[in-house]
Amino acid sequence: MQSVKNPTSVRRLLQEEVPTGDAIALVLEQAGIDMVFGISGGHTGHIFSALSKVQNRIRTVLVREESLAGVMAEVYGRLTGKPGVVLGQGPWVLGNGLIGTIEALLSSSPMLLLTDFSDTPALSLHAPYQSGTGEYGSWDARRSFSGVTKEVVPALDPASAVHGTQLAIKHALAGQRGPVAVLYSIAALAGRVGPDSVPRLYETGPYLPPRLPPEAAGRIEAAAAAISRAQRPVLVAGNGVRIGRAFEELRALVEAVGIPVVSTPSGKGCLPETHPLALGVFGTFGTPAANACVAEADLVIIAGSKMTASDTARENPALLDPERQTFVQIDVEPRNLSWTFPVEHALLGEAGIILDQLRNALPSMTREAGERRVSAYRKQHGYFDVEAFRSDASPVAPQRIIAELQRALPETGVVTCDAGENRIFMTHFFQTKSAGTFLQAAGAGPMGFAIPAAISAKLIQPDRTVVAVCGDGGFAMTMNGLMTALESDVAITVVVFNNHALGWSKHSRGPFATEFADFDHAAMARAMGCGGIRVERPDELASAFAEAFKSRVPTVIDVQTSLDTAFSDLVSPLAKG
Repeated sequence: MQSVKNPTSVRRLLQEEVPTGDAIALVLEQAGIDMVFGISGGHTGHIFSALSKVQNRIRTVLVREESLAGVMAEVYGRLTGKPGVVLGQGPWVLGNGLIGTIEALLSSSPMLLLTDFSDTPALSLHAPYQSGTGEYGSWDARRSFSGVTKEVVPALDPASAVHGTQLAIKHALAGQRGPVAVLYSIAALAGRVGPDSVPRLYETGPYLPPRLPPEAAGRIEAAAAAISRAQRPVLVAGNGVRIGRAFEELRALVEAVGIPVVSTPSGKGCLPETHPLALGVFGTFGTPAANACVAEADLVIIAGSKMTASDTARENPALLDPERQTFVQIDVEPRNLSWTFPVEHALLGEAGIILDQLRNALPSMTREAGERRVSAYRKQHGYFDVEAFRSDASPVAPQRIIAELQRALPETGVVTCDAGENRIFMTHFFQTKSAGTFLQAAGAGPMGFAIPAAISAKLIQPDRTVVAVCGDGGFAMTMNGLMTALESDVAITVVVFNNHALGWSKHSRGPFATEFADFDHAAMARAMGCGGIRVERPDELASAFAEAFKSRVPTVIDVQTSLDTAFSDLVSPLAKG
C-alpha cells in the first residue's frame, strides 16, 4: 500500500533553521498583517531586523512615541479586521502606548503588543536595568499587561516565541476581539528555530479562528416573528456592526423591512446618517429625533452593543425599558447578551451573519412606512439643521466649523475624532455620508487619538481624504505625529478647535487649571514642513478646507474657536437629574 505523506492541509512553518525574528515576521505575513507600528528598543530590535527583509510585504511605520503606535494599531484593527501590531520595548509600550491599548480593550479592536521583558537573565535576581520579569527590584510585565489586555503570552524560548505569536493572533480575533500582549525574553528573540523545534511549528492559517456559525433557525424564527408583530420597531447599530464590517448587511435588512436606525456613539455612521431610515446617535448626547424614536419603540433590535450607561441615558426607563419593549440582541460574546437588560431574543453570532439570517426570515415589507416614521421624527425634532451652522460670530462657533467641514468633505472622506467637547460636538452635529467613515475613541475616550488615528486611516485608505478633528489640548499631545505623517508621505488634514482651554473641564468646574495660552498651531505645523492655516473668521473656513484637501503634505487648520457652546448644552433631558 502506498503511504500518504500528508493527508491534511497542515504544513510545517519552516523548512530550514532561521532566526526567531524571521519566523515571527513570517507568522505576521501568513496572518495577512501588512503593517506594523512601533519604535525600536530593547530586545525587539531582533524583530525589526527581520522586518527589514520583508519590506515589500509588511510596511514598518516608525513613530516618534509609543502612544502614536498604539492608536495607529487600534485603528488598523478596527478598519481591517486584522490585528494591529505595536512593536517596541516593554516598559514603554506599557508606559506610553496605553491609550490605544485601553481603547482596543474597551472597543473590541484586535491588536497585538509584541514587546519584551527587557530581561538580563544571568542577573535577574539582582535588579538589572529595566527588567520586567517580576523578581524583587524589577517591575512585573506579566501582571502589568494583564490588566489592560485579553491575554498575556510569555515567550521564554525561540519556539514558544513563534508559537506564542500565533496564539496571540488567535486570541486577539476570537470571540469579543481585543489586545493581546506577547512578552519575549532575550533568549527567545536571540535564538533560532527550524523544522525540528519543540514545540513543532506549523503554518499560521489553521490557528486563525473561523467565523462563528449561524444562529439556530428556531431562535432566528422566533426573533423574526417578534419583529413582524412590532408596530414601532427600531434598530440600534453598535460597535459590533463596525467591528464585523457588517455595513451592507445592516443596510440590506433595514431597507427590506423599513426599520428606522439609530446608533450608539461607537456605531455612529454604520448606516450613513443621510440615509432616509437614519436618525443619528441616541442616548446621553444623542439627537432628539433618535431618542424620541427609541423611547416610543415597542421593539428594539440591538446589533452589536453592550448598551453602556451613556448609550442608555443612565438606564432611564423612559428611553429603554424591558417591561414595555421587546429586546432582540445580537452579539459575538455570550457574556454581553442580557447583560445590561434582560433580553427576550438573544442571538449569538457575528453581526453580519445574524442580520442576514433575520432578513431572510422576515416577510417582504415596504420601507415607505419606516421612512415616513423617520421623516416625521426629523420634522418634529430637527435633524442636523441647527441655526448655529450659519453663525457668523468670531471666535468661530464649533457648529459652523462642523457645517463647513460637512460641505467640503467628499462623500467617502474619513473623519477621526479626539476626546473632550470637540468629540461630543462632532458626534452630535456631524452628519456621516458614507458607512464606516467616522472614527472615534468611544470606548475609553483618550485625548491624543485623532492625529495618529488619521495617519493610520490614510495609510490603509490612501485614496481617501482623511481629517483629524481635535482640540488644542489633544493637538499638543500628539502633534509629533505630524513628523511621522511627513516621513510616511501621509497628507492628512488636522482641524484644531483652538479655544485655549480644556473645554469640558472648564465648563464643568471653571477656569482654574483648565486654560491654555494662545499658541499658533498653524505656525508650528509650518515649522515642521507641513501646511498651516490659521482661521479667525467663519468666511475663511471654506478656502482653508479647499487648500488643505489639495495639499500633498499634512496640513493643520487652526481655528480660533468659541467657548459659548458647552457639552452640557447637548445632554439629553433623559440623562439629566
